[in-house]
Amino acid sequence: MKTWVLRSASYAVVAMLAAAALRVTPRIEPAPPGRLLQQPSPAVAALRQRTDTLGRGESLYDLLARGGVSEIVAREALNAAKALDPRRIPAGMAVTVKSEPADSLPAEIVLHLAVDRLLTLKRTGAGWTGTDERLPWATDTVAVAGRVASTLYEALDSAATGLLPPRARAELAWTLADIYEYRIDMSRDLREGDRFRALVERERSPNGLVRLGKVVAASFDNDGAEVSAIRFASGRVGGEYFDATGRSLRAPFLRAPLSFRRISSVFGMRTHPILGVRRAHKGTDYAAGSGTPVRAVGDGVVVFAGRRGGYGNVLEIRHRNGYLTRHAHLRGFAPGMRPGRRVGIGETVAYVGTTGLSTAPHLHFEVLVGGVQRDPRVALRIKGGEPIPAGERPSFDQLRDRMIALLDHPDAGRLALR
Repeated sequence: MKTWVLRSASYAVVAMLAAAALRVTPRIEPAPPGRLLQQPSPAVAALRQRTDTLGRGESLYDLLARGGVSEIVAREALNAAKALDPRRIPAGMAVTVKSEPADSLPAEIVLHLAVDRLLTLKRTGAGWTGTDERLPWATDTVAVAGRVASTLYEALDSAATGLLPPRARAELAWTLADIYEYRIDMSRDLREGDRFRALVERERSPNGLVRLGKVVAASFDNDGAEVSAIRFASGRVGGEYFDATGRSLRAPFLRAPLSFRRISSVFGMRTHPILGVRRAHKGTDYAAGSGTPVRAVGDGVVVFAGRRGGYGNVLEIRHRNGYLTRHAHLRGFAPGMRPGRRVGIGETVAYVGTTGLSTAPHLHFEVLVGGVQRDPRVALRIKGGEPIPAGERPSFDQLRDRMIALLDHPDAGRLALR
């Protein structure tokens, strides 16, 4: 009897507790249709990703293995990379591996082939697919103006601060030197106080990288003489740039036989560095590293290539109108350089060396006119490029007037030319 009473009392207590729990538990509303088909939260949907860079001498398989991708999966993915040339994969290339949070296999592998080029490999039910994507660059135009105190590079470095990154500022200096290389030798002709102005395209990548585009117009006031450079596409006259009169800046001769140049001795009297005697230096010495390419300053024909006393290895080229150029102390000659060989302006013909009476690698360069040595700085100063034909003059004149008007306002900064 006592056992039955205790058991009944226990059941009654449980029933009371259950009733109390039901009274305080909130009612669960039925889910409306479609609630279970909603997208998961962004935190759940986001792909996990890991970015690594390719080491020198490392293979893509090694890099992917470091990120947990098996060689079998890596080979399947890379087989879809039709645009990938395994021989041209640069060290330092970034590779991003993306995967679903609950999946051990990668969903995507992104190869950053260049700052503006991505190769994306995606895993699908049917295997891997590859997509080669070119990222667009945004382009604007900026005005750069400055004054030369010592070198063109230093002047541009100061003038373009805030407009271009350091590397682009250095590239702009060499680009201007190339544009004017038929008229101004930036290593010898510059004077303190020379002024320049330039309209320059500036390109920006989606990730913020800035690079130099085309120089659309420039003006250089060199020792009181102003030379304009207007970029114009002529259908009949060679060269990209023309002066204000409509003549091409491309002349019969370059002003210097080296692209990257530094003068160690100029035309005139000097003390010979080896013989120690005062004697006429009938040429110009360009100090440069051994092996630096030497270029022909004009179209011509090779008349001598060989050894000649204190000159060491010598190359002589005969040009039109009685001009002859002589290149001495060479380390060697470009392939095929022998008497009778025709060469074109700008063509590599030899390499800087230190043969003969020479204390260090440099190029000794002479210009002879009618068999007489002349100062290269004077002899190669030829301003007569081809003129724009009459049929193209109206278009050129309109463009020139517009560009010169913009160059006259260098403080404008960014210019909406596009």
